[in-house]
Amino acid sequence: MQVATHLFGTVEINPNTVLDFPQGMLGFEGSRRYQLIHEESAGTPPVTYTLQSLDDPGVAFQIIDPTALGFEYEVELSDDETSALQLASPDDVAVMVVLFKEEGKLGVSARSPLLINVRERVGLQKVLPRIEPKVTLSNLSTRV
Repeated sequence: MQVATHLFGTVEINPNTVLDFPQGMLGFEGSRRYQLIHEESAGTPPVTYTLQSLDDPGVAFQIIDPTALGFEYEVELSDDETSALQLASPDDVAVMVVLFKEEGKLGVSARSPLLINVRERVGLQKVLPRIEPKVTLSNLSTRV
């Protein structure tokens, strides 16, 4: 099938490679079908991918494996999340983070990684709780 995209023009998509995000993503709940697209490079695996919505050609996210940035996730899934991912083995999950640009700098959405079951081609965005920093007298500064 052919899909019009904002970044890549019209691209040919194999229906067997479509990723399904049944709950959508934060702020984009209506976009549920996605395709990973990347520019081909000679023999080198891509560092970043474009997660292109097939439901809305104007919606695309740059994503990256967090290990390429030097950090890893240890995520606990609820029974509902495990079921939604159709997960049989933890080895089937790829963790990715969304890149964004703010004030001319690149950042990552570290508190909301994407979990993708690469075998079943199902994904979800996991929103992690905010961890409050531990405040002690030694790390407080006072002004007199």
